[in-house]
Amino acid sequence: MFSKSKINEPGPKAGDAAPVSKTEAAPAPEFKPSAPKAKPPASVLSSDLHVQGNVRTSGDIQIEGQVEGDIRAHLLTVGEGATVKGEVMADDVVVNGRIVGRVRGLKVRLTSTARVEGDIIHKTIAIESGAHFEGSVQRRDDPLATNSSEKRQLPKPSSRAPETEAEAEG
Repeated sequence: MFSKSKINEPGPKAGDAAPVSKTEAAPAPEFKPSAPKAKPPASVLSSDLHVQGNVRTSGDIQIEGQVEGDIRAHLLTVGEGATVKGEVMADDVVVNGRIVGRVRGLKVRLTSTARVEGDIIHKTIAIESGAHFEGSVQRRDDPLATNSSEKRQLPKPSSRAPETEAEAEG
């Protein structure tokens, strides 16, 4: 049916084996899976950058400057001279600098130069000697859960009607 073309192949050299007949089946081409895509390098917000607003990525981010807003990432690294004012949420959070706000992460690590003012919600945490931390620490199996799941954990409001005007307002 199909035969392999000999146009672009060099001919047999003297002393080589007899040429292959056209009736022999050509070997099946090998299908090699494509190599997995290389992980892109972390996005870096340099030390001279001041961001006002939320930052969101599905990749890694390294903050060296100042961010006033919430940050969502896969891996978040806050550099030693960096300041973040807002909630941070990532699978892995490494704090070398300052965060003022809530920290949510599956793995949270405060290095010796870290300064955190806010609550930490984590699955695992490591706090090195010398780190400064003011707030509460809470372990959860799913610290990245949205606020809607937290609301479900609150007690349901009573279905009875308020008896006094004070109850209706409060």
